Amino acid sequence: MDHIFGPVNSRRLGRSLGIDLFSDKVCNLNCIYCEVGATDRLTCERAEYVPTEKILDEIDRYFAEPGREQEIDVVTVTASGEPTLHSGFGRILTHLKKKTGKKIAVLTNGTTLMDAQVRRELAAADVVIPSLDAARETSFRKIDRPATCLDLKEIIEGLVVFSHEYTGEIWLEILFALNVNDGKADVQALQDVITEMRIDRIQLNTVARPPLESFARPVGKDRMREIAATMRKNNPGIPVDLLARSGGTGTEDAEVVFGHGRSRQDIMDEILRMLKRRPCTAADIDAIFPCGGPEKVEQYLAPLVRSGQVRTRVHGDRVYYLL
Repeated sequence: MDHIFGPVNSRRLGRSLGIDLFSDKVCNLNCIYCEVGATDRLTCERAEYVPTEKILDEIDRYFAEPGREQEIDVVTVTASGEPTLHSGFGRILTHLKKKTGKKIAVLTNGTTLMDAQVRRELAAADVVIPSLDAARETSFRKIDRPATCLDLKEIIEGLVVFSHEYTGEIWLEILFALNVNDGKADVQALQDVITEMRIDRIQLNTVARPPLESFARPVGKDRMREIAATMRKNNPGIPVDLLARSGGTGTEDAEVVFGHGRSRQDIMDEILRMLKRRPCTAADIDAIFPCGGPEKVEQYLAPLVRSGQVRTRVHGDRVYYLL
């Protein structure tokens, strides 16, 4: 299947089945830290970039197999880009709710919430995880590199309005890059926005995997702890989590769960689908798909590297595999 991946064991959500609404990266941002790669189509236009019927058909075929509902706790709607730009987004959410009866989570960059139609469509979700990396114009343009059709003030207004209209859970996600949006003024500007919002959780990230741009570097642990402490002090009663991953696709620090009887080829296909959504080390892959150690993983992937189907990239002191 092209648009369904997992299920994965998500530290945040439980056993999560991913629904990716795009084949290419369609987004209104081109974030410097994105592990998916450069945006193929930088746009604010809502359109049917992938046929809605194709995605609905995959959902129906997946859940037609006995026992599928017992494998998952939540369905996570995401995209190789911004999922709410898909014009069939609301229809897909409604179909998932009726078909699965499971909790629905949505990962979004939060830039389309000024649109009342998007807010209405998101009402079908149980958890919405929007991003807001910067509340100052200069920092926003440096880290998220938005399409010219976006206005930061409108984005923030949309987030605030949505937070008070929406009745489900909102987990606000912020990713910091060193010397880009991690200064005191940036943290204070973000706090000013948070004060206006109704949210249930704050999640702080920094660059962890190979980013789109080499100058997107992680913020040190001490500074991240300092930011978290400030957020906790200023938002009593709201959990503030420190997460160690880079942004992009919502695969996060996840472990894929397989049913019995999966063939080696099935697992290799799952590995390739995972690498499409995030770079992984051999140790990462072995932890998810036990292969007998990272060395075995390297042996399995070597032919794919030689053929060019899989690429390698050194980041820090680690070798990552990616598509």
